Amino acid sequence: MNRICKKLLLITISILLVISVTACGSKESNQPAGDNDSSNNSQEMSQVVGLEGPIAKQPALLTSIGQSADVEMVKALMDNAGIQYNLDKLVKSDEIGNEKTLVLAVGGSSKGLGAAGINADDELKRLEALLDAAKDKNMTIIVVHVGGENRRGDLSDKFIVPAAKKADYIIVVEEGNKDGLFTKIASENKIPLDSVTNIADVLEPLKNAFE
Repeated sequence: MNRICKKLLLITISILLVISVTACGSKESNQPAGDNDSSNNSQEMSQVVGLEGPIAKQPALLTSIGQSADVEMVKALMDNAGIQYNLDKLVKSDEIGNEKTLVLAVGGSSKGLGAAGINADDELKRLEALLDAAKDKNMTIIVVHVGGENRRGDLSDKFIVPAAKKADYIIVVEEGNKDGLFTKIASENKIPLDSVTNIADVLEPLKNAFE
């Protein structure tokens, strides 16, 4: 990515971050207890590998799981990556069209759920139906978590765990994986995972995941 494009992307993401914090507050719920055993985390990390080549086809279907503003950041990244996609934040399993890849921007927001007129259980049911439909249609499932530490906790984890377990690929900003949750899921289910330093760095692995 050239310097101008990267600078524009960083500006866009910065604006979206401000909007996200203003609209949704900081932490939606208490942080998960997590496993503080560094030796266990290190062992799990050693068993996890990043994506070695493209696995996804276009067009993609981008949706929010948890109705946080994080989906807008993922949208900006996909725009900059030149990926063909359709965005539907509340898409249902029977509304999937000709898309080949399902991209899930996972992060829970109680305010976002309220604005959408649904509760966490409704959203979880939608997620489960989407995952089943995607598997039936042989779609590639990519889980993206860009919200960092502030987008973790009981509400977000309720969506993260089932989504990540069914993913074909996981991309996470490292601050959202301090407790090793994503690493543990990837290790146990042999799912490729790439952890990046900041949101802008999600662009390259996301772009490289597509043929």
